[in-house]
Amino acid sequence: MKNSNLAAGILGGLAVGTILGILFAPAKGSETRKKIVDKSTDLKDKVVETTGKLSDKISQTVQDLKRESQEFLGHTTEIIKDEVQNFNHLADINKQK
Repeated sequence: MKNSNLAAGILGGLAVGTILGILFAPAKGSETRKKIVDKSTDLKDKVVETTGKLSDKISQTVQDLKRESQEFLGHTTEIIKDEVQNFNHLADINKQK
């Protein structure tokens, strides 16, 4: 959550700084508009790239958690089976007494 807020803040700051820099730089209106379009396209590409990386990271984390939970469940199942066998063994011993 903190990384996404940081990324959003950085990208927002870049966008504002870029637009202000272009608007206050001395140039013709048509050149300024072209620069704004070009910078906006660059910013959009960076947002798409960052979003893709974030999505990949989230997918990998979900896969890791799924794998780990399946391993945990497998270990837990084994432990329960062992404990059931121990219980049954103790019940058999108590029946013999």
